[in-house]
Amino acid sequence: MKSIKYAALLSMLAVLCSVSALARDKNQHSVVIPDSVQVGGTQLQPGSYQVEWQGTGPEVQVNFVRDGKTVATVPGTLKTNDAKVTQDEIVTDTTSASTQTLTEIDFRRTKESLVFEQSGM
Repeated sequence: MKSIKYAALLSMLAVLCSVSALARDKNQHSVVIPDSVQVGGTQLQPGSYQVEWQGTGPEVQVNFVRDGKTVATVPGTLKTNDAKVTQDEIVTDTTSASTQTLTEIDFRRTKESLVFEQSGM
């Protein structure tokens, strides 16, 4: 009887491990962008966004979702930092046309960051 319980427990653990491995392929974080920024060819307005990407990187496609709608999809590079940050950090750069351009998002409580390549600077 005990062996049946152990077999059932091991089967459940195997299923849970495989489900969690599949869930890891979709990554997402909520971020607040305080000012208007350009990312790719899209101007993001200030507000809350869900930032989503597929895969483990380093090269990923990043979706910016607001109110359930994807407002921008851009290529990005997923990187791992040495230390966790205590709050989301939105890193921008000013282009020659005085446009704030999103270059990086560091996610709080993780070591993950997304870096966006800038063109035409």
